[in-house]
Amino acid sequence: MSIAEIKDSLPAYAKDLKLNLSSLFNNPGMTDQQVYGTALACAYASRNAKLLRAVAAEAEGKLTPEALEASKGAAAIMGMNNIYYRFTHLVSEKEYATMPARLRMNIIGKPGIDKADFELFSLAVSAINGCGMCIDSHEKILKQAGLNKEVVQNAVRIASVIHAIAAVLDAEEALEG
Repeated sequence: MSIAEIKDSLPAYAKDLKLNLSSLFNNPGMTDQQVYGTALACAYASRNAKLLRAVAAEAEGKLTPEALEASKGAAAIMGMNNIYYRFTHLVSEKEYATMPARLRMNIIGKPGIDKADFELFSLAVSAINGCGMCIDSHEKILKQAGLNKEVVQNAVRIASVIHAIAAVLDAEEALEG
């Protein structure tokens, strides 16, 4: 299924998502790697098979093999980190935040692509996973790298649209089954 077919398959109540999907891959100020890497990381994080396949097909030829791996890696590592760091941020006992995480996070130090692009993918996935501590950390690094607020906002916009479409597709599939 292609992105166009995904768009056409969305029900009438999701018209706004259709409209947003139409412009999702057109983000002035962002490189193709930033746009498609962010979208792919978000599709992985959103876990809908149809949407993941469509976004992966859309990203084909626009991402280097290294960027493809980094996009998947951002979804994977944030899947772990967002749970852990959201816990340390939300739990009343603050001592947990001072304890060593003892989690391997090598990809963050050596993502295989431009560090800022990897941080952008990670920020978008962290927004989906709802980890404020991670969002703040990635946004700070992006500012230090010189990315402007519009690029950060666009990445989160991509995350919000991808995640919402995944939720609609999952819901509609549940009703069919």
